[in-house]
Amino acid sequence: MSRIGKKEVAIPSGVTLTADGQTLSVKGPKGQLSFTVPEEIEVTHADGTISFKPRVDTQRARSMWGLSRTLVSNMVEGVTKGFEETLELVGVGYRAAMKGQTLSLQLGFSHDVDMPPPAGIAFAVPKQTEIRIAGIDKQAVGEMAAQIRRIRPPEPYKGKGVRYAGEKVRRKEGKKK
Repeated sequence: MSRIGKKEVAIPSGVTLTADGQTLSVKGPKGQLSFTVPEEIEVTHADGTISFKPRVDTQRARSMWGLSRTLVSNMVEGVTKGFEETLELVGVGYRAAMKGQTLSLQLGFSHDVDMPPPAGIAFAVPKQTEIRIAGIDKQAVGEMAAQIRRIRPPEPYKGKGVRYAGEKVRRKEGKKK
């Protein structure tokens, strides 16, 4: 039994959920998202909540049960509050700046790395060493943060690079004389 799948998703006021067969569309103050629930999962929408139940008892149905519930819950949270990921730049001369909508990074290469935001994603640079990525789709926000981090991941000797806010970098000891 899926402990996550058994929980119902509450639909707050100001959010409309429409079900067209297995496709769920969630519309809220920040935007609109949709998701197609796998055929193995039965969706029940009643008085401000939505619940999920597997139609058959197979391994795939049990796997999709909790996943579907979590994805719809993330959609509801995304269209009401949105998601945000924060990255930190650590290193001498490592900076971030905005050029219009494009994020420009100086990460120790001979050139600047410019990243245009994909649809539904917004960048903000409150400090030169901090990047905020915001959007309504949790997966897209996390993927964009991972792409930026992948440009210059933190290295273990000095800890320089792009890291998530609060990330602990395991440090190695340098060579001995």
